[in-house]
Amino acid sequence: MRSGRMGSFGVAALALCAAVLAAAPAFSQVAAPGPLPSPGQLPPPGAPAVANAGLSLAAAFTGEGKPIRSGIVWRVFRDGPQGKPDLVQKSTDPTPTFMLPSGRYTIHASYGFAGASRTVFVRPGVNPVERVAIAAGALKLGAAIGDTPIPAGRVSFSVYVPIGSDSEGRLVVANARRDDILRLPEGTYHVVSNYGDTNSIMRSDLRVEAGRITEATLNHRAATVTLKLVTQPGAEALAGTAFSVLTPGGDVIREAIGAFPQLVLAEGDYVVIARHDGNIYTREFNVASGADRDIEVLAR
Repeated sequence: MRSGRMGSFGVAALALCAAVLAAAPAFSQVAAPGPLPSPGQLPPPGAPAVANAGLSLAAAFTGEGKPIRSGIVWRVFRDGPQGKPDLVQKSTDPTPTFMLPSGRYTIHASYGFAGASRTVFVRPGVNPVERVAIAAGALKLGAAIGDTPIPAGRVSFSVYVPIGSDSEGRLVVANARRDDILRLPEGTYHVVSNYGDTNSIMRSDLRVEAGRITEATLNHRAATVTLKLVTQPGAEALAGTAFSVLTPGGDVIREAIGAFPQLVLAEGDYVVIARHDGNIYTREFNVASGADRDIEVLAR
């Protein structure tokens, strides 16, 4: 009988120990997270997140380390089934926080035409702030005739990266407008300014420094001329006239058809040929910078 009572007590004790041991793994998992899963162990895109953790991001310019507070786009990628990066999340917030399943990711920060990438690891219970340094600045361009700014709609800019002796080695930005903020990697660029669509072109080499906006105004020497074929000075222009504008050496600068087409021409000497009803009329004229005027060709 005595040995039977001791056996009942032993069975109860063993049951209690078994219950404690069964609960022990749950507590140990909270206190000490396991190793990071490999990319192949990540849940496939679209699957429910199972162990989300926070990933906070921030970016700064190289050099003085000024934080980037606008104009940045964040993208988060992870390895896909065939090793191709899959876009997981995207944000235009300067300092976003993403909630992601545990694993390895590639973050990419775009600042206009500049950017930087980094591989990061996300694990439960850890919310790091990943800081990315971007070697970039910006250009802000303008154009003028003397002291008079050229309207934004009449001037455009192209930005090139010089390669060797070729100042226009690689086109970076095409048809930028006046006062656009062009975010670019740190470096030297060749800027071409086109006023109108004829031959008023100015060029300049400009340096972009990290964390700074380089402002530059390119000065054109040109004017707007209005071509007219008239029967006498001050008379109404004849419609349906075909005009050709040439250099004194005979190179064609521009052709236009109409009663009074307008052209922006660089400062210099020109010859205009007007054709109307089978007849041809010519006139030489000069363009002075900033002196917009009518060029009348007499139909005589």
